[in-house]
Formats: sequence, C-alpha cells, structure tokens
Amino acid sequence: MLEASANDFSPKPPGATGVLVLDDGTVFWGKGLGTTGSKTGEVVFNTSLTGYQEVLTDPSYAAQIITFTFPHIGNVGANPEDMESTTPAALGCVLRMDITEPANWRSSQHLNNWLISHNFIGIAGVDTRRLTAKIRDDGAPTGVIAHSSDSAFDLDRLLAQAKAWPGLEGMDLAKGVSCSKAHTWTETQWSLSKGFGDLKNSRKSPVRNIVAIDFGAKRNILRSLADTGSKVTVVPASATAEEILSYNPDGIFLSNGPGDPAATGLYAVETVQRLIESGKPIFGICLGHQILALALGAKTYKLKQGHRGGNQPVQNLETRKVEITSQNHGFCVDRNSLPAGVIETHRSLFDGILEGLRVDGKPVFSVQYHPEASPGPQDSYYLFERFAELIDAAKNGESETA
Repeated sequence: MLEASANDFSPKPPGATGVLVLDDGTVFWGKGLGTTGSKTGEVVFNTSLTGYQEVLTDPSYAAQIITFTFPHIGNVGANPEDMESTTPAALGCVLRMDITEPANWRSSQHLNNWLISHNFIGIAGVDTRRLTAKIRDDGAPTGVIAHSSDSAFDLDRLLAQAKAWPGLEGMDLAKGVSCSKAHTWTETQWSLSKGFGDLKNSRKSPVRNIVAIDFGAKRNILRSLADTGSKVTVVPASATAEEILSYNPDGIFLSNGPGDPAATGLYAVETVQRLIESGKPIFGICLGHQILALALGAKTYKLKQGHRGGNQPVQNLETRKVEITSQNHGFCVDRNSLPAGVIETHRSLFDGILEGLRVDGKPVFSVQYHPEASPGPQDSYYLFERFAELIDAAKNGESETA
C-alpha cells in the first residue's frame, strides 16, 4: 500500500505513478491506472458495494473524480451491457487496492483495459478511508488526478490547476451529456436468459407515449420507462415546451443529470413551467426533481458532501415505509422554500434532507434518488409504475393526482 501524505509536496514514494492533488495542497500518491495524463474536477466518494461500471458511466458524475470506499473494484470485469452511457462521464477514479482480476462469467474485458479504451485515468493504493473522512469533514474538494508512466509530476502545476477550477456551483453540465437530437428509445430491462428486451419485438403495441427530457439520462432509467409498456421519445435538455408537446405525449419525464440545477434552470425552468401548465403527468428524478422544484418556485442549494451510494435510507412520509435507495447528487431542494400546494413526500434518514415532492391536485411528482437503481436496491421501482398509473388515469379522463 502506497502511503498518502497530508504534507504539501511530500516526497514521492518509490514506484508511485499516480497522484491526487487537492486544492488545499494535500497530496495522495499511488499507482496510476488506465490512460496517462491529468484531469481536474470535484472529488467525491461513493459507498456502493457493486456496480462500479454503472457508476463510472452515470452522466450525473460529469466533472467529478470518484473515490470508491469499497476496496475490491474490478472483480466482475467490464462488459458492454453495464454501460449507463456511451462513454464514462466521470473524470477519474480513486481505489484502495489494485484492480481485482475479473471472476464473473459476464466479463468481457479487464477493468484496466476498459479504462484505457475510454481514455480514463485511475489511481490505486490510496488510503481511501482517510480521503473519504476528509471529504466528510471538509466537504468535496477540487482535485487533480494524474497518471504518468515515468513517474514525472509537476506538483506546483497540478496544485495551480486544482486551485483554478471554479467548482460545480454555477455550472450547467446537462447540455454536455444530453443527446444532440430527439430519438426513440425501445430497449427494456435485462433478464438472465434473454439480455435486454425491446418493445419493437413485443407483440403488444405501446400503450403510452412518454417524452423524456435528457439532462443526462441513465440508460436503465429509459429502460424502466419502456418496461412499463411505453414508447419513449428522448429529447435534448434544451428542447422547448413547444417541441416537447408536438410529440403529443401522455406523460413527461425529467431525467437525472449533472451540475448545478440553478444553472441548468436558466433555460429549463421556463420549459418545465409550460409543461406543468399543460396538465400532462410529470415525473422527475435527481436533477429533474431539482429542476421541477425550481419551476414550482422552490430553491436549491449545494450539499457539503452529497449522497452517493446504494445504501441510502429514505422514508416515504405518506406511507411511513422506509426505502433503501440508490443516490448520486450534490445539490438538493430547500424544503423551507416549497410554495403552498407543493408537498414533501420523502425524506432522507441520513441527514433529513428533502427527497421527494408532489403537487397537490396535479399528476406531478419527483424524487431525488434513483428508483431504477443500477446499481443498488430496487425498493423504489414502484415509482415507475405509479407514473404509468397517473398517465393511464389522465388518458381515461380521471382526476387522479400524484
């Protein structure tokens, strides 16, 4: 294990080919993984025990360097089916141990080879427990992750890069990970015997027409929507209300995504407000939840550490049931800013933040967490079914609300 140091520019240990330099001058040495080079972003930690490939390709991790608290990363290898986007959205990964040799029948590639193929930087041999404790106590810092095969690092330059990075507040990252043009999504969820399904091969015609606004949508969210028997049309984050309504949707979905919701809201809030006025059922997840809250008149703020992992307890305030959820967010909705008629429905049992809302008298609701999991528990999958029920009620002329 290569030892991390809190001393600025501490001597490089023998064999160190990777380094993480934080904006306060803290240096963590290690073994470089993946491609060579350097990347600058926000350093966060994820507590998931499985699903590292899904985590690295989740678009919500744009501009972030992920520290995995679970030490055995690489044990199931990598494969094309576990991608949540075309390429990794995260900037780098920090590991405790060397990448584990794959031991899973679905593996098609060693994780390090996968990192190289996607021009991705990693570092192993880091005291991730100490780094995680630092993030917990001080908040998510800016950092530079670097890998050099000849162990040559200019720490002064790397520290300057870290200090110069502006941080996520005020950053609109959704446009950078959104689709470039509208397209139809028909792929459904994976099964052990058949792999991914497809609505095009189903004998039944889709019974609903959903438009999903892509702020950085994970593939398994779109699969979950299609799995309800719905045709899904995915549109860019910048799509206007007129463009969205031109598809004559039965329901509108607001996806997850990265960055500051207030920044994305500069163009998305007016669109969502128009969509609310249309009376169509609306369901939002993660960034989509935050954008919906802003459109309703609430405010958002940045958390000190954020919630990232598959073990987050959330209570449904209306049923009193507790759900173990998968989460990935650094911003949240201020419950004290909720206007009249907007009701808090879910709350975190970790730190008490608002985790869900609905609009009284309208088929409009959202949650901060990820009901599709991928990775994580599926306690909250019922929310996709609830969305389908709201759409069906609206189509039948019923006045069911969220």
